[in-house]
Amino acid sequence: MISFSARTLTVGTRPSQLARWQTNHVIRCLQMAWPELDCRIVTVTTTGDTTLDRPLPEIGGKGLFTEELEAALRSGEIDIAVHSLKDLPIDDAPGLIISAISTREDARDVLISREGWTLATLPQGARVGTSSLRRSAQLLAARPDLTLLPLRGNVDTRIRKAAQGDYDAIVLAAAGVLRLGLSEHITEYLPFDVMLPAPGQGALAVQCREDEAATRDLLSAIDDPASRAAVTAERAFLDAMGGGCSAPVAAYAECGMQKGECRATGLVASRDGRRVIRVLGAGPDPVALGQQLAQQALTQGAGELLQ
Repeated sequence: MISFSARTLTVGTRPSQLARWQTNHVIRCLQMAWPELDCRIVTVTTTGDTTLDRPLPEIGGKGLFTEELEAALRSGEIDIAVHSLKDLPIDDAPGLIISAISTREDARDVLISREGWTLATLPQGARVGTSSLRRSAQLLAARPDLTLLPLRGNVDTRIRKAAQGDYDAIVLAAAGVLRLGLSEHITEYLPFDVMLPAPGQGALAVQCREDEAATRDLLSAIDDPASRAAVTAERAFLDAMGGGCSAPVAAYAECGMQKGECRATGLVASRDGRRVIRVLGAGPDPVALGQQLAQQALTQGAGELLQ
């Protein structure tokens, strides 16, 4: 067994309450595996944390919550960075690697409504808050009458806006709500046939420098193979669809390590939700499965939606 008894690991986190919870969770998991490991937290503010007046697609989307953490990794200011996997761009950053993906939380999206409305019972023209193109398209596919309004801020800020009546309902990732102990606000868990999640949603990624073998060995103790395989299939689908966020793209996979097979669903939609392409498949190789589903989607006309 490798000994880290004399080592302090410096862990980078974003400043939000959720990011801090996720970082502390990773530290707890590491210290269960390596009881003598000491950890120190460094807070790194990202562009996504400071630019709150515009929807994410307008200000660039991917990398907004990760670039400053990655810069801190490269400079040696921190040893590892904890990310929500769905925030990480598809391509590995030069010199860095995702060394651990922890056991995944619930990947679904949830609806939160002060009046207790579900998606089906929301009144005609109800005001629903989300800044996600993926969520917007699927909401409009189910309820074309809805009025969609931009929603930014931390999880607790968004929930407070819903409680104040700024929106009739909002849509958030279940994982963040559950991790912060705010499940009493959830009105409805949206099923995957209504709302397919973002690739990697609910999973945490721990990034380190590629040439740090000791750190990679340390992180391998908290890597969950089933979660890694599932999100690998989802991100392979996103990558084959172009990897960006100019069109609504969603994916969800489940991988049973005993049977060695993954099942996955991919989705590409028009922004107005009028056209939705949904593809399903199964196979032993997560990357090949994601690519296969992307090819199916492109055959069905997804390329036009991506433009």
